[in-house]
Amino acid sequence: MSASMPTMYEKGRPVPYMPEPVSQQPQKRARCAGRTLVKGLVGVLALLTCLHSLQLINLRSCWSDGAMDASAPQCPQATAVVPEKNGELWESLGQAFGSDAFKGRAVEWLGGAVRVPTQSYDKMAPVGQDPRWEAFGPLHDYLLKAFPLIHSTLKLTKVNTYGLVYVWEGSDSDLKPLLLAAHQDVVPVNPETVDKWSYPPFSGHFDGKRIWGRGSSDDKSGLIGVLSSIESLLERGFKPTRGVVLAFGFDEEASGIYGASAISKHLLSTYGENAFLLLVDEGGGFGQEFGGVIATPAIAEKGYIDVRVEVTSPGGHSSVPPEHTTIGILSQLLVHYEANPYEARLSRGTPMYWKFQCLAAHAPDVPHKLRKALKRAVKSDKALKEAQKELFKNPGFRAFVGTTQAIDLINGGVKTNALPEQAFAVVNHRIATDSSVDEAKEHDTALLKGLAHDFNLSYTAFGAQITGQDAPAYGTLTISDAWGVALEPAPISPIDAPEYALLSGTIKATYNAHRGLQGDDNIVVAPGIMSGNTDTRYYWALTPHIYRYNHYNAGNGTFLDNGVHTINESIEVDSFLEMIKFFTTLILNTDEFRA
Repeated sequence: MSASMPTMYEKGRPVPYMPEPVSQQPQKRARCAGRTLVKGLVGVLALLTCLHSLQLINLRSCWSDGAMDASAPQCPQATAVVPEKNGELWESLGQAFGSDAFKGRAVEWLGGAVRVPTQSYDKMAPVGQDPRWEAFGPLHDYLLKAFPLIHSTLKLTKVNTYGLVYVWEGSDSDLKPLLLAAHQDVVPVNPETVDKWSYPPFSGHFDGKRIWGRGSSDDKSGLIGVLSSIESLLERGFKPTRGVVLAFGFDEEASGIYGASAISKHLLSTYGENAFLLLVDEGGGFGQEFGGVIATPAIAEKGYIDVRVEVTSPGGHSSVPPEHTTIGILSQLLVHYEANPYEARLSRGTPMYWKFQCLAAHAPDVPHKLRKALKRAVKSDKALKEAQKELFKNPGFRAFVGTTQAIDLINGGVKTNALPEQAFAVVNHRIATDSSVDEAKEHDTALLKGLAHDFNLSYTAFGAQITGQDAPAYGTLTISDAWGVALEPAPISPIDAPEYALLSGTIKATYNAHRGLQGDDNIVVAPGIMSGNTDTRYYWALTPHIYRYNHYNAGNGTFLDNGVHTINESIEVDSFLEMIKFFTTLILNTDEFRA
């Protein structure tokens, strides 16, 4: 079936749909030739498909990308998908997950993992050279003891000593495996904040409602949630038809350079490119937005670059200062940065545009003015700008849409009576999904050129000499990739694919089952993005279907409200149990899935 043809779920099987056709390869975002004609044909096909399928789904599930009447809904929803062949097993496990006995096991599984401190730090030396990596050995010992059936049934390969790759072989080797990812490491706990925690940060304490400690939410809940699901399936004698592979890195919080980087090479050499059905890693969850319950699987990640801004000038005694020291010059450069932020634009064909199309279509409390503008924005540039104006009143949304900049590091000077010969700062950029590393470099290069001239500085930007070649300069200005690890925005995972429909249906089935609900309208699935980067940055070649979602319940808040990366990190046990149910439903649904 054509990738651009809107389709739906038919008899419980996921079939692709997409809010707006986009032609995109992993490193290319070129517009398709003849798009207008194609869109017109797609609109006709969509109308025929919708009319033909009225006996199967609600008409509101039929998507229009603007080729049809602008009054048509803009965010079709898949129906809930539950296992059929393994329906009894799914029902039985669902009942077991709701028991006090299983809750006790789940609490101990996660609490025990939290009690093993596995902190990763920036700028660690390679494995074998830095003794801090040895903290992961006790976690491996714990997992071996806590999940005996997994370790006696699945094949375990340790990659670069501490990376864990588990393989659960399926009976049909022609089916692409499911890949589930998580990470073992946690961000360090600041020793000065330990006394501010309600319970010690590595206690794994359970207070009857929440499990407390570093990693309880990010991301040992994901790792232990996957293992708890598989251990439970093994206890019931389940044998998969489709294989399942688990990839657990150990330095995601430090950019994954030793963990996921090595695991990706292992998986590529073992399975090859595009070898997995889909990949699910940590990421989005669900919560209340504009009066509706919205689940947001992240289908993309922003890019990343840290720009080092360095100024040098002659030193000397501070009793005879120049008009501007290097620190003074650097300060003015940084003020200029903050006075000229990147222009953010809400663009069609981007994840955040799609998300708000979904909110406009399904969330009851979206303001009328915004809802109207979003509906018209499908075809009207003026309406798109109106929607952008309303949405950008929220700084958080603006930050998710555009390229951001944050001055996070600064250094200069060695003594109060000595003029600083050098000063530098590092500006962190998270690059918009419809931009690139080169665009960020070009922006920063142009931004500082005028000031380099004003201060008579020889200016070098990312290795290229910009000014100062022909005349003596007072000093130098150099901007560069601070660490040499700039990252392009991730490829946007398709939402016109059956794999996305499968995930959407699984989310709905899990949400309903956990609450004893029926129907498809209890939760809306809307695509979104990750503003940060997960281990999936290394896995782009393994599958185009990468979705960052672990079904955490954010309620009326966000993932960060669980104390992630700060004091009092914790997770509600009910949310953790629902996470286990999600992974179980996903594994069983995927096992029965045939594209």
